[in-house]
Amino acid sequence: MPGSVVSEGTTYASSTVEFFLDDLRAHDLGCAPHVAARLIVDLHAHLRTIREMAASLTPAQRQGLESLPTPLPAVPAIREAFGDREFAPRDRDLLLAISVGLDDDLDSLLAFDGRSAEELAGEPVGTHLTLHAGRVRLVDQRLAIWLCQSTAPLAVARVHRRLHEVFRARDQGPRADWHRARASLSGEADAAPELTRMARALCEAGDVDRALLLAREAVAHAHGTQLDEARAAAGAAAVGAGYAEEAAALLGDLFPYGSERSRLRGLAGLLVSQAHVHGVVPEPDPASCRPRTDDARAWRAWARAAALAAPLCAERGDRRGARAWVDLLREASTRVGADTTLRDSAIALSWLLLGERDAEGERDAGPVSGVLLHALRAALGGDIDRGIRLLAHDAAMGAGTDPLIEGFERSPLLEAYRAVLHVLLLLWRGDVSAARDRLIRAALTVPIAQPFAGLGVVLARRLDLAVLGEVGPFAHALTDALPAGIAVDTLVDRGIRSFLTADFAGAAGAVRLWSEIGAPQPTLAVPGLDEVAATADAGARRGVAPPELERAESLLRRITAATEARWRAEHDDVRSEARTLRSPFARARVESMLGTQSAIRGDLNLAKEHLVTAQSLFELCGALAWARSVADRLARLDAEDAPTSDDALSVCRRAWAQRLTSRELEVAMLAVGGASNRDIAEALIVSVRTVEVHLGRVFVKLGARNRVELMVLARRTGQHL
Repeated sequence: MPGSVVSEGTTYASSTVEFFLDDLRAHDLGCAPHVAARLIVDLHAHLRTIREMAASLTPAQRQGLESLPTPLPAVPAIREAFGDREFAPRDRDLLLAISVGLDDDLDSLLAFDGRSAEELAGEPVGTHLTLHAGRVRLVDQRLAIWLCQSTAPLAVARVHRRLHEVFRARDQGPRADWHRARASLSGEADAAPELTRMARALCEAGDVDRALLLAREAVAHAHGTQLDEARAAAGAAAVGAGYAEEAAALLGDLFPYGSERSRLRGLAGLLVSQAHVHGVVPEPDPASCRPRTDDARAWRAWARAAALAAPLCAERGDRRGARAWVDLLREASTRVGADTTLRDSAIALSWLLLGERDAEGERDAGPVSGVLLHALRAALGGDIDRGIRLLAHDAAMGAGTDPLIEGFERSPLLEAYRAVLHVLLLLWRGDVSAARDRLIRAALTVPIAQPFAGLGVVLARRLDLAVLGEVGPFAHALTDALPAGIAVDTLVDRGIRSFLTADFAGAAGAVRLWSEIGAPQPTLAVPGLDEVAATADAGARRGVAPPELERAESLLRRITAATEARWRAEHDDVRSEARTLRSPFARARVESMLGTQSAIRGDLNLAKEHLVTAQSLFELCGALAWARSVADRLARLDAEDAPTSDDALSVCRRAWAQRLTSRELEVAMLAVGGASNRDIAEALIVSVRTVEVHLGRVFVKLGARNRVELMVLARRTGQHL
């Protein structure tokens, strides 16, 4: 089972989440996987309720860019399910107290109600409760939604006041303040600072949803500088949760009129959220944002904002922006003092993402950001296994404060970054099935679509294609969850799907169009379709990749570009080098292309040898769709003498277009079709001598000695590609 979500002892497998993702998408209600998983848990996996709830949410909430309403609305399915329920006043108050509480501590609820746990379990209200290990929960969370929405505001306030008294008597000030604020109809300004403080503590502990809940309550009651502090705390919690649009709105309220302390404190989060919403990092504006005093804390906040902005630019391949923010970071670091960890983490990570592995840069890093940095550096240096080990274990992430991501060390957004990088390294190592399972597990709980400018979405789509042969529910949902400012190219995906179904013409067309629009791709390389793109993207910017991935891509290009005269030597060299590749996925693709080209050249025994090896390696790494494609090619070898069809000629035209000029291609295709030199000359309105010259060049480039060999080559190319 790739992943699961758990609610009240009930486990919902990833296949269950897939079902709901497909259903919601069919109703034009696409949800990010972690949002859908949350709805499944909170709504007892009830199909109609989940549909109605998704329809009541905004697109940003379904994408995970804004928090879900608290409480969720009582949609018709919930009102119908619980509308006829009647509870004794005491039981209703208890159930409502559980519904509006901050946590599930049983002792405080017993103090509120006055009955023992044994008494509650034996009474009718006990059928709605799960009591275990000092915790109390509702059996069906939909009941909490119905209670909150069907109870008069004054009655809800009364329950909050009683909970306030309970927590005050138990000397739990922050929880007491929360309930006092919720009970107030006129505002409790003196509660705001404590709520803000508690929100920051929860955010640093990774409990970002509760942190946002408290910080928003503080915003509702605060005034002046306390309001600025509350907004900054709420914005930080929203950033950590991945609620980018909500964070941008909360933190944007601090500019330009908030206090300088709050503006600088919130600037880093504002840059992160705006980058994720708009797809680009705002250009530095020192005049309006940099500190106006010599206070070291203010300059440290400014340095931290620049330190986060630089790698965000690098993620997006924005070299100019990264350098501009690095320059500001260096200046701010000088003002802060001797601590270089903040500066070094940001600069080293930026250079690495931009592909400047040997650029002079500092080497210090924080306990958490350092793991990401060292894992990526190890992988790009060729030691992918070490990078995976660093990312695979929670203990490796270290403890304490990380200067670069201070306050977000345990946030869902940081976990999403770690998960995406882990998935990428698994794919680089060739563990296709393991990479896909890791991605699905992470997608159930964290905002996978945001890190590295949508890299997680590209990975999800490519892994689905490798395993399923098509883009599946999780990948579709993650694509739908992308913020409007972030776009991922789907042309290569289309090409891979065509290639795996033996539609070489469609694959070549998709990749050529991709090349013509600039060959867009992630900054960190994801294996594409070098089997077809060998010459189409020869001048394109390539993503940052480990040495083995670069070697595998080079071998595929050598195979595709090999002339007949050089084929035997190239084959032997490539086969020998392919055996040194440690990634079974990378080697399988090279073996598959060696088999295909061997078949085209008529060496069927050698072709079968390579294709059988490729099929075994694809199955070993979990790339089952690639394995099925190779199996189909093996089957087609038995039809080697089949006549050339129009489809096969179309495939041949696409393949030869990578080697011949447009005029040579026209001459070659007419010759393959049986036209004489005079017929070709009349069709193209040229001389017979010109046709002879073009045909001679075709023979040389394709390694054919005469028309007969050219026709055989065309048939095999169309059949085996």
